[in-house]
Amino acid sequence: MIVAIDGPAATGKSTSAKLVAQKLGFTYMDTGAMYRCVTLSVLRNHIALADEEALRLLIQEMDIHFDKTDDKLVVRLDKEDVSTLIRKPEVTSHVSAVSALPQVRNHMVAIQRKSAKNQDCVIEGRDIGTIVFPKADVKFFLVADDFVRAKRRQLDLKAIGEEETIDELVEEIRRRDRFDSERSHSPLKKADDAIEVDTSELTIDEQVDFMVNKVRNH
Repeated sequence: MIVAIDGPAATGKSTSAKLVAQKLGFTYMDTGAMYRCVTLSVLRNHIALADEEALRLLIQEMDIHFDKTDDKLVVRLDKEDVSTLIRKPEVTSHVSAVSALPQVRNHMVAIQRKSAKNQDCVIEGRDIGTIVFPKADVKFFLVADDFVRAKRRQLDLKAIGEEETIDELVEEIRRRDRFDSERSHSPLKKADDAIEVDTSELTIDEQVDFMVNKVRNH
């Protein structure tokens, strides 16, 4: 069974997906972390986004995988733990542009489909229910108020020692939403058969329980 959880940034996708997978005994896949790893590598190697050959070599050679340690998901890029680095503002400000590139998305989608083959998965991202797994068994699309999302993002940044104002984060979130929704390749979009969940006033437990019950009833 495939459970797709899509939606814009800071709507609670990652936290919810992890807990939904845990409660159902499914494998959890964080596709956003995969695109952040590509972005980190692009920045480190000073690769221009217009340099298609350099990008092709980069994504073919990189190794991205996840380790679960003490109930914590560790993201590894070529064996290095980059779990914190990929959440830094520099990566966040570039990830939409990098992930919009067709060859990057095509490569990541192929990996995602291969990884989910023959196993029960909860997969979160922006185009899981529309492009990656259009026939997913259950689809959710999470939304939330911009200011609520900014406050959540601010807390995430503080946890890794970064500071940004709410106004800066609201603008960043809206800019990223526009970019992700208007890109020509695999835009952020709610699938017609997705269940919309507004997490603005829901606790994590409430939204997780709602989704788990929907999956079990399915």
